[in-house]
Amino acid sequence: MPSGDRSPDDATLESLVPAWVTVPDIAERLGVPLSSVRRMIEDRELLAHRVGERRVVSVPEQFLDEAVLRHLRGTFTVLADGGMDDAEILRWLFTPDETLPAGGTPVDALAAGFKTEVRRRAMEQAF
Repeated sequence: MPSGDRSPDDATLESLVPAWVTVPDIAERLGVPLSSVRRMIEDRELLAHRVGERRVVSVPEQFLDEAVLRHLRGTFTVLADGGMDDAEILRWLFTPDETLPAGGTPVDALAAGFKTEVRRRAMEQAF
């Protein structure tokens, strides 16, 4: 796909995620080298997506605090093992679900400490 072409699915995903952070900005924010952030993406500690007109590799800002949000990697694994690709995982994590204990989205619930409930739902969704 040429760099300027974006699918409707990309636009939907981009609009679901409130804010995106580029790899250099993550490195600065966490105080680590760019190579460490790239490794986090390769090791699936973070999921990245190409966003915007220029298709810049970016990560949802909600995945970060003073460090990478705990419990992301295991949740990514559960959903991927169930057959979801990275875009589907991101879409699932940021789709509002008011029935979750913290309300909001699965990523909000993870941030609030409801790992078990989110993973249970991830398993149900993925299989």
